[in-house]
Amino acid sequence: MTDHAEQAEPAEPAERSRAQHGAAARPRLVPAVPEPAAPRPLGEVRRWPRSFLDRLSSPLPGVRAVARLAREGRLRPPVEVLRQIPELPFEPGPLPPVGPGRTALTWAGHASWVVRTGGLTVLTDPVWARRILGTPARITPVGVRWEDLPPVDAVVISHNHYDHLDAPTVKRLPRSTPVFVPAGLARWFRTRGFTRVTELDWWEAAELPGEDGPVRFDFVPAHHWSKRTLTDTCRSLWGGWVITAPGGRRVYFAGDTGYGPWFQQIGRRYPGIDVALLPIGAYEPRWMLRAVHTDPEEAVRAHRDLGARVLAPMHWSTFLLSAEPPLEPLHRIRAAWEATGRPREELWDLPVGASRVLE
Repeated sequence: MTDHAEQAEPAEPAERSRAQHGAAARPRLVPAVPEPAAPRPLGEVRRWPRSFLDRLSSPLPGVRAVARLAREGRLRPPVEVLRQIPELPFEPGPLPPVGPGRTALTWAGHASWVVRTGGLTVLTDPVWARRILGTPARITPVGVRWEDLPPVDAVVISHNHYDHLDAPTVKRLPRSTPVFVPAGLARWFRTRGFTRVTELDWWEAAELPGEDGPVRFDFVPAHHWSKRTLTDTCRSLWGGWVITAPGGRRVYFAGDTGYGPWFQQIGRRYPGIDVALLPIGAYEPRWMLRAVHTDPEEAVRAHRDLGARVLAPMHWSTFLLSAEPPLEPLHRIRAAWEATGRPREELWDLPVGASRVLE
C-alpha cells in the first residue's frame, strides 16, 4: 500500500566522495510524511470490498501448517510450567483520579485497557468474560470490576477475533456508546442495536468531543488477519489505534500484530507518542505465529521504531493462547528493555489491574 511521495535528501559523505572522483552522486530518496487525514463523519455508513485478503502481510497457515502444529503438540504450555500461573502479577486497585490535561491507563487484562484522556473514558478491545471460544478460562481475573468503571465514552476495536471482540462484554454497554471499528465490522455492531458506530480504513480518523476538546481516533495498520466464523475470513479489516487528546497527548494501542515496517510509518505520521501499548505474548511456536504476534524482543524494537516514550506490555498473562510458559513474556521483555539502556521507569510492565498516570 503506497501512501507517500518521495523527496531527495542531501548526498551522504560517501556519495560526495564518489562525485569528487568523477562518479555520479545519486541523492538518497526518503518517504515524505503525509499530512494526517481529515476526520471523517461519526456514524458514517460506508461500502467496503467484500474481502481484505489483499491486506495480508503473509499467507494464512494452510493444512500442512495445521498438521505440523497438531503433530508437534505445541498448542498450549507444557503441564510442568503451569505451576507459574499463581505467580502471575495481579494487583487490582482503584482507578486513579484524572484531572484536566492528564492521561491515565489501567490494564484490565489481555488487550483490554481503560484509557482516560481528554475528559473521555475509552475501552480498548473490552473482554470481561471469564472464557472465550476455543480457549481455556482466564488464568487471572479481570483487573477492573465492570461496576467500578466510570461511564464509558467510547470503545475501540482492533479486529474481530474472539479474544478481542467479546459479545457478552459488548452486550453490557449502552447501545448509544460510540464505537470505533475497522472497515467492514460496523454491521456486527449495528445488528446488535448500536447506533453510533464509526468504521475506518487504515490511516483514516474520526473525532469525538471531550471535556477538554475533541479527541482524535486514527486507525493504523497492523500485521494480522480477521475471522469469526467459517465463512468470513478477512471480510473485515484489522489494525491499531492512535488516540490523541487535546494538547497532543498521544496513546498508541497496537491491538494484535506481528512485527513489520508499519511501526516506523506510524511513528513518522504520529510523532511524540507518549505510551505504546504493545503485545508481548502468544508467540510460540515461532514458525507459526511470527507473522501475527510480536514476541517481547520484537515489541521493544517496535517501540523504538515508533519513537514512543513509554512501553506498556499487554496480550499476555490472561489467556493461554500458545505454547510459551506463562511467565516467560515478562522475563524476556524486562531483559530486552534492560539491553537497550533506556530508563527502567519508561517500561510500564504493569500487573493486571494496575494503573499509571502520565504526568
